[in-house]
Amino acid sequence: MQDYFKRRCLGDEYGKSERIFQKYKEEYNKNQKAIDNVIHTYAGVQLRIECSNIMKRQGHNEPIGQAKITSAYNLPSKYIIHTVGPMIFNKVMKKDCDALESCYRSCLLLADENKAESIAFCCISTGEFRFPNNVAAELAIRTVKNYKQKTGSKIKVIFNVFTEKDYQIYSKMLVNK
Repeated sequence: MQDYFKRRCLGDEYGKSERIFQKYKEEYNKNQKAIDNVIHTYAGVQLRIECSNIMKRQGHNEPIGQAKITSAYNLPSKYIIHTVGPMIFNKVMKKDCDALESCYRSCLLLADENKAESIAFCCISTGEFRFPNNVAAELAIRTVKNYKQKTGSKIKVIFNVFTEKDYQIYSKMLVNK
C-alpha cells in the first residue's frame, strides 16, 4: 500500500506538479473555501464552460457519488475527474460512507475507461463538506485497494493531501496496510 501514497498533485512525474501544488495550497489557504474552486481557477474558463455544458445536457446536478471527466485545460494533466461527495451535517451515517466509496470507485472507473495511467485524489468530502478526515482516509484507501484487487487495474493512485493532519493520517494508515 505504500506505493499508493505520494505528496504530489495531479500525477505529474516531472516535478511540475510540486510547483502547481504549492500554488494551489497557497491559493486554497488565502482565498478559497474548497479545492474545487482552486482547480477551476487554474484550469481556466474553458473548464467552467465545459462543466456548464455538461450540466445543461444532463438537465440536473451531478448526483452524489458519481463522476464526470473533462479536459484539464491549463493544468499539467490530461483530464480532470469531477465527483460530488457527501456533506456531513450531524454524524456520519452508513449512506454517507457508501456515497464516499462510490465517489472513489466512479473516479477510478472513469480513469480506467479513459486509459489514464495515474489518478490523484484530493481528500474528497473533507474540509468544507465536514467528512471526518480519518474516516474518509480509511474509506478512500480501502475502496482503492478493493477496486484494484477486483478489477486488476494497474492505475497508479496518488493520495494528494493539503494539510499536515491529512499527511499524518494517510502516512500512518498506508504504512499499516
